[in-house]
Amino acid sequence: MSLSTLVLKPGEADRLVTGHPWVYGNSVLRLTSPVADGDLVQVKDHRQRLLGTGFYNSRSKIIVRLLDRDRIETNEAFFRSRIAAALAHRRRWMPGATSYRLINAESDFLSGLIVDRYEDVLVVQISSLGMDRKKALITRVLQDLCAPRAILERSDTASRKFEGLADSQGVLAGDPVGAMQVKLNGLTFETDLAEGHKTGLYLDQQANYAAVGELARGANEVLDCFSFLGGFALHAAKAGAKQVHALDQSEDAIAAATRNAVANGVSDRVSFEAANVFDWLKSKTALGPNEKVIPRYDLIVLDPPSFTRTRATVPDALRGYKEIHLRALKLLKPGGLLATFCCSHHVDRVLFEDVVLAAAVDTRHTLRRVASFSQSPDHPVVPAIPETEYLKGFAYELVR
Repeated sequence: MSLSTLVLKPGEADRLVTGHPWVYGNSVLRLTSPVADGDLVQVKDHRQRLLGTGFYNSRSKIIVRLLDRDRIETNEAFFRSRIAAALAHRRRWMPGATSYRLINAESDFLSGLIVDRYEDVLVVQISSLGMDRKKALITRVLQDLCAPRAILERSDTASRKFEGLADSQGVLAGDPVGAMQVKLNGLTFETDLAEGHKTGLYLDQQANYAAVGELARGANEVLDCFSFLGGFALHAAKAGAKQVHALDQSEDAIAAATRNAVANGVSDRVSFEAANVFDWLKSKTALGPNEKVIPRYDLIVLDPPSFTRTRATVPDALRGYKEIHLRALKLLKPGGLLATFCCSHHVDRVLFEDVVLAAAVDTRHTLRRVASFSQSPDHPVVPAIPETEYLKGFAYELVR
């Protein structure tokens, strides 16, 4: 197989040598021969040492997405090997799970490809041109290895436009699938795979749902903020929390979460409210003359959506994170637990904890950390690729 060679400028190879798969356009010295967008190229440093093989796209800021350190062919054998390895990882680290992320792009060395498994249905999301051109091949391999009832496509992410791709949704194999029941940690969740948020659920929190549920065992009152379909709320109730109140701005999410509570037999202990969480927390902590906030919750969960997609807006995001923590701490009983999460890649673990502790200082509270959280094992973290680690969280006991 003859491949065009992309040669990097001096000093631009170090990141790739350590295992990062992205080559940016401003790193390129030259191409040895013309290459079509979406084709494979081999990448070498300025001394002609091979760094790897990947998909080329001149229209993308990421001009090459490396797939391997050696010369490869992206044929059926290649995809079969990679997808089988991804499946083996999930079976090893999440042996009881029936719904999980099967392929997590860079984490599984398939940049531009995400595949989520919901029981017997697969949902594919493709964000790169080279991977998009292999869609039919990928579908065949997934059918063979996983034998799903259906394979849906939800390639409707904003990142596709940077690859010169239009949105693409539909059925790749099998029959159309809409709303279905999905099992997470033994609980049932209704999700719409064709129209729902992301590919259906926040699978990256699956392990954390169970862990926070255990923290709720024996709690009298729990507050779940940014609840979506009730993940933390239902796990808390199932673990034995006496009363759980859950908030989310989406009325559709609240309606689905309410149905989930009924399906799991905890509707008598879980209530849901459609509300802006910032406004709700503010209303519960606003003070008039000679008034004092009376803490009422034994456990508060904060799981907001990402407050920033770029480094430029990190300062605004930090103000938002601090605000919700300030309000939540005022509502937490002494000895109570705060479980808090951040899914913003640009806010790292240290910076996030600094914000939480700053809120504690401002409210004159002392926190004791009792647990740390990351994304579930089906969203593997590859330290050489910082972008693979985005979800972080902590649980704190309010000491005083």
